[in-house]
Amino acid sequence: MRVNIKPLSTNDAWRGRRFKTPQYKVFQEEMLCKLPPLELPPPPFHIKYKIGFSSKGSDLDNCFKQLNDCLSKKYGFNDNLIYQISAKKIIVPKGEEFIDFNIIPCYNL
Repeated sequence: MRVNIKPLSTNDAWRGRRFKTPQYKVFQEEMLCKLPPLELPPPPFHIKYKIGFSSKGSDLDNCFKQLNDCLSKKYGFNDNLIYQISAKKIIVPKGEEFIDFNIIPCYNL
């Protein structure tokens, strides 16, 4: 089903300037340190995520922007080169949360 409407960006959805929270700064710093070296395929990119949450109430899509920003910062690409995202939510015990990702070429243009 298609809805003919222009998508609303996060920047247009909020008034005023948004600032990174201290929690986000800590997450970004830890994520950038833990990301392994990686050779990227040619863009555009398809990112496949498998994300382990300890809460069934966690929304799968709420973490994409932060993850994409970390990946683009670490690997030196503009996140507008991400054309496709596939994701799966996994429920895990508290303390065993994780993020698996794979960056592959996007062939479905």
